Amino acid sequence: MTGSSTQGIKTVLHPVSDLDKAKAVYTALLGVAPQTDAPYYAGFDVEGQHIGLVPDGGPQGMTSPVAYWHVPDIEAKLAEVTAAGATLKEAAHDVGGGRLVATVTDPDGNVLGLLQDR
Repeated sequence: MTGSSTQGIKTVLHPVSDLDKAKAVYTALLGVAPQTDAPYYAGFDVEGQHIGLVPDGGPQGMTSPVAYWHVPDIEAKLAEVTAAGATLKEAAHDVGGGRLVATVTDPDGNVLGLLQDR
């Protein structure tokens, strides 16, 4: 263990085929309207978690939900998990507001997200 712990899963992104229909369902489920509502993304912040809806899987081509583990040092965690056998899928990059995200796949091809807020 390197000590670069996680802060838990706080963000889950879901690919959706119809953003308006998905927003209606998630608004009913979560009991709030999306705090971020754009043609390319809808995001809900509820009880310390962020649920995001990504039309057509976005530029990363998501085909299933991706859970994002919040970490204090994304580069250290990427090094740690790839050394342990994960494969880098999407290198750390800024998605706005100082937020860095990256994805890796586990040995079975499951996508794991990492997220660091600066």
